Amino acid sequence: MTDTNFTNFTLAVAATDGPLAQVTVGGQIDIETAPALRARALELISQGHSHLILDLGGVTFCDSSGFNALIGVLRCAKDVDGSLALAAVPDRLARMLDLTGVSRLMPSYAHPADALKAREGAAPTPEPA
Repeated sequence: MTDTNFTNFTLAVAATDGPLAQVTVGGQIDIETAPALRARALELISQGHSHLILDLGGVTFCDSSGFNALIGVLRCAKDVDGSLALAAVPDRLARMLDLTGVSRLMPSYAHPADALKAREGAAPTPEPA
């Protein structure tokens, strides 16, 4: 599967390095686009990239379908001893993650570089969501 580009949604693999993949997501994650996000993430996991960083800085909207897609990706990553970290999470989504308690399972970082440093062991503290 190649990078995904809907009218109101973009998804691109920014980098892969061994078990790590960084994915940049933009636009709306909704009932139409959430399956593409989940499918691409699961494809990366099946290719051996079990540790994912999702850069959500360009996300303008995320409904419950998108939220559920994130949880599904996390579960699949955990099934293969992987992880899911989020970067540049929009405020509205960060509040949803906090209210549901999911923020404790998916660390969030201000910038993708911070998530990469944490993965490499330099471990900046995740930002409070």
